[in-house]
Amino acid sequence: VQLQAFGGGLVQPGGSLSLSCAALGSIGIMGWYRQAPGKQRELVATISSGGITNYADSVKGRFTISGDNAKNTVYLQMNSLKPEDTSAYLCYARQSIIPYWGQGTLVTVSS
Repeated sequence: VQLQAFGGGLVQPGGSLSLSCAALGSIGIMGWYRQAPGKQRELVATISSGGITNYADSVKGRFTISGDNAKNTVYLQMNSLKPEDTSAYLCYARQSIIPYWGQGTLVTVSS
């Protein structure tokens, strides 16, 4: 399964950005992780094909994940961005127990 991620960029604190990731193939769970330099990779949010979502506590209330099963695409709307959200965001997918990773897209929150 190939994952193609889009979006990211530079935004000021308090601003918004959106990410999307398309899977070339059917997937059970899709979402995003992030990894900043010198830090461990951490969950951002995931969504199942049935619409069940899971968020990191640090992004709850600010980020919204949604999916389009017909397009095998997941979207991440990020609002009220903070400098600590600066990171490489990695598209993630899982089919059964097999994980797949897309390329990272950089999100920089800075004034």
